[in-house]
Amino acid sequence: MQRKLSLAAILCLLAGSAFPADTSWVDKSNEHAQVVLAVFAELAPEGAGSMGIDGLDEEITDLSPGYQDRARKLIEDTVAELERRLEAETDLKVRQDLGILIKAGRDNLVTMQLEEDHMLPYTNVNQTIFNAMRALIDPQVSRDRYPAAVVRMEKYAGLRDGYTPFTELAKQQSIEKFGDDSLVGPYRGEVEQDLKDTETFISGIEELLAGTDLDGWQDTYATLAGQLRDYSEWVEAEILPRARDDFRLPAVMYQDALKNWGVEASPYELIEQATKGYMDIRNEMEALAPIVAKKFDYDTNNYREVIARLKKDGPIDGDKLLDHYHAVLRDIEEIIVRENLVTLPERDAGIRFASAAETAAIPAPHLQPPRLIGNTGEYPYFVIPLLEKNEDGSWRQTDDTYEAGAWTLTAHEARPGHEMQFSSVVESGVSITRAVFAINSANIEGWGLYAEAIVRPYLPVEGQLISLQYRLMRAARMFLDPMLNLGLITPEEARRLIIEDIGIGESWAQNEIDRYTYRMPGQATAYYYGYNKMQALRAQVEVRLQDRFDQQAFHDFVLDQGMLPPEILKASVMEDFVPSQMN
Repeated sequence: MQRKLSLAAILCLLAGSAFPADTSWVDKSNEHAQVVLAVFAELAPEGAGSMGIDGLDEEITDLSPGYQDRARKLIEDTVAELERRLEAETDLKVRQDLGILIKAGRDNLVTMQLEEDHMLPYTNVNQTIFNAMRALIDPQVSRDRYPAAVVRMEKYAGLRDGYTPFTELAKQQSIEKFGDDSLVGPYRGEVEQDLKDTETFISGIEELLAGTDLDGWQDTYATLAGQLRDYSEWVEAEILPRARDDFRLPAVMYQDALKNWGVEASPYELIEQATKGYMDIRNEMEALAPIVAKKFDYDTNNYREVIARLKKDGPIDGDKLLDHYHAVLRDIEEIIVRENLVTLPERDAGIRFASAAETAAIPAPHLQPPRLIGNTGEYPYFVIPLLEKNEDGSWRQTDDTYEAGAWTLTAHEARPGHEMQFSSVVESGVSITRAVFAINSANIEGWGLYAEAIVRPYLPVEGQLISLQYRLMRAARMFLDPMLNLGLITPEEARRLIIEDIGIGESWAQNEIDRYTYRMPGQATAYYYGYNKMQALRAQVEVRLQDRFDQQAFHDFVLDQGMLPPEILKASVMEDFVPSQMN
């Protein structure tokens, strides 16, 4: 049964939950969050609109001169106001939320200053505009919002009164800083990839519009497409020569990136923790591989060779991929119910293919989150990158398209992983701060990897082996990413380890290297970091409760807290969940 609820209705549900409580603090917290939402709406209306703030569908970011100064002043004033409110607040949960908002503002100011001090401004305009259009033209977005996409496109193209072409404003941001030789340009590999993807994003915008029944967009699109091509030519002529050959960020910026992803540890601490975990996981794989080999009558016990055979023997063709993932999801849901892992929603999870442009933007399986504010029935989608055919007509095979690998990927992205995580935020009635502003990769991906772990014991042995392989990859991320950014290893050495020791395919391995070096430096460390935090929390709760520990109640409670940072989640679990179970 599909549940369609307004945010107000969702907030009322908590009174009937397994942990009934006074929810007046949520209303009070949400009042404080409105201050931050107003700033977000002014500085980045496209992102704020996709989050669920009303009235922004036609709006675009104002990149006119002085944008950085305006943004800094707004955020500074907002932080000061929130600090004033914190002094007067007595409710513990509201104080926690105010602390989250204040930290987010301060962190943003630090990052802005570091970027201004160290980096030449550069915007991938093609992808930026595609993402903004994709946020409006989506199957889960009401059809009556689609016309706003044309208005938004007209503003990007400078065809509305008072608007300058977005490409010209982006150029001007860079040009203003060309004379400052102390600034570092973007990484050459990033710029070259952006140029390579130009036509993919331009045609992706056209495909979005052509897939609707909207009229009168063609001339505006043609104008915008011309501007985007001109911008790419300008990037090739002006930005590429200023690009840096060394992918590494300045050290202070890499440490800041880790913090922004939710990783509160130094690069060297991450390396030490992750290398130990890597060896422990690899030992488990070496013990399990002979069992898998015996099941399939393989003539090797080497886990790398066993994984290669599983890929070769269990490919899934592109036209059967969605059906296969849906079938695997049903099997996992049976495990979840049978083993009392977590309470399942009373509706199906969504799975779909990405478009070519979406695949260029995010070339890995991922979750498309719903609006977290003002949600009217939208739910997350597990998105699989577009699978192409080879020249001979056969389907291209990847690490996402074989039977043994489908189990863990489904558990991570769908259930009990991210799909349930974001659905719970929509349904459980947490504050806006805990639904939106507490989000970081450590709490999101930590749950995703933990979800793989709680399902793994009940999978077929081949699925268990690949689950360990994926965990090995996450441990490797937590030491390869910082090692690369500290200059302790080369991209080729890291790529070789991923392919030869972990058993990952070449395409995924290259995506990993791109991720560490320029797409999202530091982010990949958050998976294993967040997973370790989640496992440690569970262990501490089990020690406290012993025979009274109920994993389903524990998991339901954790999901109901929203996207809390690990330390605040731990406090909520120890102060609310543990006493409720002991009583």
